[in-house]
Amino acid sequence: MTKVSWLLLFACLGAGQAQAFCWVRAGQLHALEPELLQAIAEVESALRADAMNYNTDGSRDIGLMQINSFHLPRLRAQGITEQRLLDEPCLSVEVGASVLAGFVSLYGYNWTAVGAYNAGNAPDRQTARLRYAHKVWKRYQALTGSGVAPASLQGRRADSDRLRSRSAEFNQEPPG
Repeated sequence: MTKVSWLLLFACLGAGQAQAFCWVRAGQLHALEPELLQAIAEVESALRADAMNYNTDGSRDIGLMQINSFHLPRLRAQGITEQRLLDEPCLSVEVGASVLAGFVSLYGYNWTAVGAYNAGNAPDRQTARLRYAHKVWKRYQALTGSGVAPASLQGRRADSDRLRSRSAEFNQEPPG
């Protein structure tokens, strides 16, 4: 879809519908449940697109999905700046989905990958990963309801079944 087509689509949609579209689109691009991405954003920024947090290590977490400034050099090569992450919530969701997809490739589609989104993948960060995953799990359960297929995937049975089978672990509380 061209950039003009996307702009026309957003012009026709209300703000809530456009935001829902962002979760679904990023989920489809990276084979992730939109509700999982939304749960992460709720934990990370309380759904604030302009959120900015400063970490003790000198890095910053930017925008809706709190993209760590560690990623900025790689993102700049793609034309993505810190300001764009703050100004374009859908872009933040897509970048966040890309970061999560990287951890899913490393750990599998599970709570360890979700925890790594926030705590990184250093071996000594396992406790922090599980603590973060537990927060996301609570939000994810509130968004999906126990055992209910994500509403955004209903009507697309094959996609819904595939993601639901991949994410069976997400219906159970993270360990620890």
